[in-house]
Amino acid sequence: MFVDYIEVYVKGGDGGAGAVAFRREKYVPRGGPAGGDGGHGGSVILEADEALHTLVDLRYQKHLRAKNGQPGASSDKTGADGQDLVVRVPVGTIVRDVGTGELIADLVAHGQRAVLARGGMGGRGNARFATAVYRTPRFAEKGEAGEERTASMELRVLADVGFIGYPNAGKSTLLSKISAARPKIADYPFTTLSPVLGVVKAGDDSFVAADIPGLIEGAANGVGLGHEFLRHIMRTRLLVHVVDVSEFSGRDPVCDYDAIRRELALYEAGLEGKPEIVAANKLDMPGAAARAESLREALLPKGVPVYNISALTGEGVQALLYAVSAKLAQLPPEQLRVERGGDDPDEPRRYTARGPRLRDVSISRDGDVFVVVGEGAEHLVQRTDLGNEAALRRFYGMLARAGVIDALRDAGMSEGDTVRIGDTEFVFAESYNMERD
Repeated sequence: MFVDYIEVYVKGGDGGAGAVAFRREKYVPRGGPAGGDGGHGGSVILEADEALHTLVDLRYQKHLRAKNGQPGASSDKTGADGQDLVVRVPVGTIVRDVGTGELIADLVAHGQRAVLARGGMGGRGNARFATAVYRTPRFAEKGEAGEERTASMELRVLADVGFIGYPNAGKSTLLSKISAARPKIADYPFTTLSPVLGVVKAGDDSFVAADIPGLIEGAANGVGLGHEFLRHIMRTRLLVHVVDVSEFSGRDPVCDYDAIRRELALYEAGLEGKPEIVAANKLDMPGAAARAESLREALLPKGVPVYNISALTGEGVQALLYAVSAKLAQLPPEQLRVERGGDDPDEPRRYTARGPRLRDVSISRDGDVFVVVGEGAEHLVQRTDLGNEAALRRFYGMLARAGVIDALRDAGMSEGDTVRIGDTEFVFAESYNMERD
């Protein structure tokens, strides 16, 4: 089954919590803190694989979750990192965030990787907070939650040449004659329901051709199967527009040509500007030669070359292939963008940076609740165990040193008021507004 568009929910693994522990050894009456750090959560990573040609494997796997990091332990033992989840997708897959529309990655090369959801950092154990003054910290950090999002994956076939045209124009027959591809061929519209690739030899040269399912008027607006397959034309270097010039189609070849060109222009700006060669097909049918000549005369002012062929008998096909090969030699390679989301997964994880500054916040009111917005503050509250009195004092102390407490007071906050940071609400208490041993 050919599947070229899916949406999936992805989540990186949560970081493990740091441990609160102290040395308990014989002859060491006052052992210091010995709580280890939590392990980092695994990431969801996409990898382009040229052996895959469809997204069908992900159609029934709507949730992709990496493993969580393990919590730290006593004796300064660090928890194990969560295992990354590596998901293989076809080359040519474009990934976007469904919520924001942001382009996350464009995987155009075999082996290329991109992070889809980064795993959370592990929390630091209490051994990491010991100082010459504060010797017995009785708190540790919680692990950071892994990134989560709903992502769309869209496959765009990578080919040198794309065969376009109305249904039953003879595109599949032509591809079957010039390559080893065996698309379904029958005498009814929309026989081809998915793009079919074939490698074509033209003398000493070769190129990859794609049979794009038939387009009709209104395809850019979703009529027929147009929306599903117009995307596959975007990455071709050259279009071969196959036009049925036989009398049995019941349509005018020039009108057919113009209708498809309008759909290309409506789908995406610039698509109609792709280089093009027209193949006037079914020359073996009665009356086809005259209709092919009318098509040639109509396109002559536009500078579009027209080759008369019969895909069924092979007449004129070799001349068409040499023309396609010569045109490709004149065209520059397709400039495919290579973009990644977040960090390069092949580089060491950069977990030393603690994120945005805590003082960069904005304060507003939502009824009686004071709302603090800022990545640094949200990051801090997520990693603080607010049920631990020592951790809560540290939390208040960090907010105070960053000027957040004073800013809240200036906004009218007083003892007993509710403060919201991210998804967490707590009641402000002056008694915690200091750090203590």
